[in-house]
Amino acid sequence: MQNISVLICDLIHEDGIRALREAGFNVDVNPKISFDELKDIVSNYDVIIVRSRTKVTKEIIEAGAKLKVIARAGSGLDNIDVEAALRRGITVLNAPEAVTEAVAELTIGLMLSLARMIPYADRAIKEGGWPKEGLIGWELKGKTLGIVGFGRIGKRVAEIAKVMGMEVLVTKRSPLAPEVLKELGVELVSLQELLKRSDVITLHVPLTPETYHMIGEKEIELMKNGAFLINTSRGAIVDEEALLKALQSGKLRGAALDVYEVEPPIGRALVKLPNVVCTPHIGSQTVEAQRLVAILTAEKIVKALPSGSVAELEQMEAVHVKI
Repeated sequence: MQNISVLICDLIHEDGIRALREAGFNVDVNPKISFDELKDIVSNYDVIIVRSRTKVTKEIIEAGAKLKVIARAGSGLDNIDVEAALRRGITVLNAPEAVTEAVAELTIGLMLSLARMIPYADRAIKEGGWPKEGLIGWELKGKTLGIVGFGRIGKRVAEIAKVMGMEVLVTKRSPLAPEVLKELGVELVSLQELLKRSDVITLHVPLTPETYHMIGEKEIELMKNGAFLINTSRGAIVDEEALLKALQSGKLRGAALDVYEVEPPIGRALVKLPNVVCTPHIGSQTVEAQRLVAILTAEKIVKALPSGSVAELEQMEAVHVKI
């Protein structure tokens, strides 16, 4: 263990860094490292830790002669070439369980912001206005929420929504046990039925070739007129051009986005629309989630080394997260 070198490429909580050092690892922290800089020095490290900023491409992986573990201090693995890593025998791990509450709560916050037009009201008052007459909101109680993807985050969103009095539809590629559906009080339906019946649709799937642009013009056309769409998963799951047209035409009443096809979405027409609520990819950014994700990532790295067994990590749900 004493000779294990770790490079942290993006900022993580200091408690995770401390845990790695206490385990006997040599840890370097370079949260502003560029792609070229990483490529030049990655061969010196057994482990690299990233968040969403750093892209671990096939080129980086091939340059990492000593790499044993690539860790994503967070949920998605779309910024890591997982297949290239596994071909090299490199363990890929993440900590999706750490961000469940943070992302679920942001999702509910965005839904309330849309329903009561909170961001618009805030801006108007700060600009000297008093737009009370035009701000007729929309109660969530009794409305139907469609949850696309029913992993940890989707389930937590469902729990909160049920307490708020919403009906909940869910869709998932893999089977769900009847007792889970009964316990949560949700109905499992096809994606097409969910789109047709839901007043609010929220997306909680990883970005894969199968989910790329899974919400496009055809899917939006199936939605109720005046429905809301929320995306806190990955930007490319939604065809932003199709979404822009639907919002401009009034087909959809509004959208709330924490993620975008291009980040940051500078100059994009979509984010300038008054019926779009935007946040800058902050789903996992709470004090509690950032500390937990750093600690869990460190624990998983310690457990994975020195063997780096993919089989062990699969049991920890670290490789190929399923919807």
